[in-house]
Amino acid sequence: MTATDADYVAGLVDELQQRHPDLLSAENDLAVLRVRLRIVATWIHNQAYDHTARQALAQALGLPEPTPERQ
Repeated sequence: MTATDADYVAGLVDELQQRHPDLLSAENDLAVLRVRLRIVATWIHNQAYDHTARQALAQALGLPEPTPERQ
């Protein structure tokens, strides 16, 4: 990215912050929710935890269910 491109992007960010602070706030909230969802999905597929609990949480959240543990 050139200095001109960086200046352009910075200008767009400033304009977004001034004209649409609610949109910027929503984007920040969405970023937080994506991180939390990633943490939950990792937990759901971690076989160190109880399979029934992981399966129930996946179903409640509408996420892919964990695969059964291998014996």
